[in-house]
Amino acid sequence: MLKLTSELLQQTLDIAYLAGEHLTHFYQQTASSAVQISQKSDNTPVTEVDLFLSQFLIEKLTALTPSIPVLSEENCNIPLAEREQWHQYWLIDPLDGTQQFINRTGYFSVLITLMQNNQAVLGIIHAPVLQTTYYAMQHYGAYKKVAQNVQRLLPRTLDLSRPIKVALGASRAKKKARQTFNDNYQYEFVICGSSGIKSGLVADGSCDCYLRLGKTSEWDTAPAEIILQEMGGAVFDDVYQPLIYNQKNDFGNPNFLMVSNKNSNWQKLFRFNINSLT
Repeated sequence: MLKLTSELLQQTLDIAYLAGEHLTHFYQQTASSAVQISQKSDNTPVTEVDLFLSQFLIEKLTALTPSIPVLSEENCNIPLAEREQWHQYWLIDPLDGTQQFINRTGYFSVLITLMQNNQAVLGIIHAPVLQTTYYAMQHYGAYKKVAQNVQRLLPRTLDLSRPIKVALGASRAKKKARQTFNDNYQYEFVICGSSGIKSGLVADGSCDCYLRLGKTSEWDTAPAEIILQEMGGAVFDDVYQPLIYNQKNDFGNPNFLMVSNKNSNWQKLFRFNINSLT
């Protein structure tokens, strides 16, 4: 098993920063010319940028750790029979928030996670336009870097005397989200694109949690698993169990809740009833 060292973390961060430079270059170029967009089989957009960055990250991570396979959102047609033999692998989303990139909001990121025994042990969320990076490694801590300023992310106590700040991906998700709320408490929405960036908002205290009632994939949540774990948070599915990785034929996640404090009584605050979430 690959040894987790500060050198490995820095080398992986350097790869993420290089990918971010490419992404920023593409972003600046598309200010005057449209990026080429296609639709994937699940009706989500994919651009030439996604494909270029996927290949770039696969090459760089393979050069860094030649014996460790790389699983990318844009290169994931690998059967479970092969993947389940992996004791460790890189899991990447080269452009998390493709629609945000297309819409030119700046809210998109590069996601890189090292998985060992199907658990995240190193994770990076790098949002180049925002000049913001969240990263963590097992037993090393979780950090946020803005420009050249680095701060350690620390556990926080949930303050129920104020509204609970809930990160959502779109305003249209508000109605469904409200169906999970406990009427005895107040809630406030924070709307933001990119799963990675919403995860970061939970990690840095901008939000108390990130609620997702809809389609996501394992590469969307993997880096947040270790970032939140290292600062006292957690990721739960809709029955308050951990998400699973690399154990299904597909990569889809269930509905989930990312939280800033794993010890708070989230089951009291969010009451999932899948049959009613319509």
